[in-house]
Amino acid sequence: MNELTQKHCKACEGGVNPLTRVEAEKLLNKLEGWELNDDATQIKCNFSFKNYYHTMAFVNALAYISHTENHHPDLEVSYNKCVVRYSTHAIGGLSENDFICAAKTDALIAMSRKS
Repeated sequence: MNELTQKHCKACEGGVNPLTRVEAEKLLNKLEGWELNDDATQIKCNFSFKNYYHTMAFVNALAYISHTENHHPDLEVSYNKCVVRYSTHAIGGLSENDFICAAKTDALIAMSRKS
């Protein structure tokens, strides 16, 4: 299991620098299927599901994780797809929080595939 799933997000109201591209790429290597955007300010992953019900079950479970971590993704939801994007808006880039939540999203997907 990814050690990032054992961590919790820290409050971020700004005043800290976003991760550098090198730091972001190092954390990205711990994730499954996530992409770093060109200016290294956001990570994203596309998820596909069997139908709308499964898509919404994922979105609701992800909303719970986001609520408990107090760190929220941008979502694009359609019938059988969901695009998840993480960025720490308060600092205009990426923080470890984004990778913690992405790892927890990966764990959610892995758990759902087992059932």
